[in-house]
Amino acid sequence: MSVPHASIRRNLLKWLIAPLLLINLVGGGVTYWLAWLPAQHAFDQNLMDSTWALYAQVRHRQEHTTAELTQQAEQILRSNHSDTTFFAVRDTDGQIVVGDRGFPAMVESDVFDRPISYDAEMRGEPVRIAALQVRVKNGVISMAVAETVRKRNRAHYTILLSLLITEGVLTFISVTVVMLAVRRGLRPLRSLQRNLEQRGHGKLGAIDSGGAPIELVPLIGAMNELLARIAKGEEAQQNFLADVAHQLRTPLTGLKLQLELLHAKHADEADTTRSVTMMNSSVERMIRQSRQLLALARSEPGLFEQRKLEMLSLDKLVEESIQHFIEEADKKNIDLGFDLVPARLAGDRFLLRDLIDNLIDNAIRYSPAGGSVTVRCLEQDDATLLTIEDSGPGIAPEHRERIFDRFYRANDKVAGSGLGLAIVREIAHDHGATITLACGEQGQGTVITVRFAQAA
Repeated sequence: MSVPHASIRRNLLKWLIAPLLLINLVGGGVTYWLAWLPAQHAFDQNLMDSTWALYAQVRHRQEHTTAELTQQAEQILRSNHSDTTFFAVRDTDGQIVVGDRGFPAMVESDVFDRPISYDAEMRGEPVRIAALQVRVKNGVISMAVAETVRKRNRAHYTILLSLLITEGVLTFISVTVVMLAVRRGLRPLRSLQRNLEQRGHGKLGAIDSGGAPIELVPLIGAMNELLARIAKGEEAQQNFLADVAHQLRTPLTGLKLQLELLHAKHADEADTTRSVTMMNSSVERMIRQSRQLLALARSEPGLFEQRKLEMLSLDKLVEESIQHFIEEADKKNIDLGFDLVPARLAGDRFLLRDLIDNLIDNAIRYSPAGGSVTVRCLEQDDATLLTIEDSGPGIAPEHRERIFDRFYRANDKVAGSGLGLAIVREIAHDHGATITLACGEQGQGTVITVRFAQAA
């Protein structure tokens, strides 16, 4: 079971946004209390001022408590556009001498000569009360002013709503800034990713660390060391393959000559002739495979260099390959035809010869005895085309995507190594060419077309 890959971006966002939201939440709560408590204190202070004003009207003489409160003074005391105001003055016996009947009893308190505030209920509605107790000779008189909390509630809701909107906007801006900062901070990683993705096969040059953040420099250095080791290993592999192919060709060619001499010397001995023929066929196959291995080594993308391209005539290159294949075609009585029109392209001469040789050899091998193979080249629509058409059995649709894979063979009955078309694909890719497959006339045979960009 595979473990899902962790995301640096997701982790950064998680560890940045989550604490940020928590800090905003705590900060919002603190801000709320810092905004509401002073407002609550201001409302209470205003109520206490009314209590002091009421106290200024109270008189206590000879154990009697009175309040010299004129109608105008009472109107001023009750003046409030938003809330309803109540008041009461109690004598030493706790009886209301002036004010609203049913006024809530004062909470028990040991605070004197200083107003206190508390919540209560008056006529079924919550109120805020500011009460004052004053000592006299025969006891304690008290006075209190109560106010409904409608204005307080509106102020409370206004503060809360304003804070929520402000915190919401600030949180949105903060999260957006964090996301943009994370995206910008990860941009060098995406740039490094694009650098690696845009590299073609075999492009193992060092990554330029100029302009990279200091945190990425060690990573780029490690990657450059890895790329250098891979390039060195690939070069050693290619050199080994080329050396083996070179070393095999000389002794195999000598062995083939000796077998031909042996065949000529013992031509009248049937058993010897049959054995020599089989050995000669095996040697020819080994010679061809070593030649293909050498061609494959030359066609590796890592060894291809654009600066070595030269202007070439494709028709001349095909003419140079004719002689060997005429002999091969004659052995199977195959009509090998050429329709060559002058066509130019920029390419590597040796690689293009390998491409042409493998395509023609493949067509002859898969064409039946008495069949035909036609090679064409021409210039068309700003492109140079090389077309090889054979009269073989054709390629089934399920094989068309794989016939260019190394060592894959669609027909095991035909001798071969499965490297020819793989070499063709590598060389075509090096030259920026495309390969298309089609059926021949009347659905018989195969037509392979290699399309090269025409040289300027």
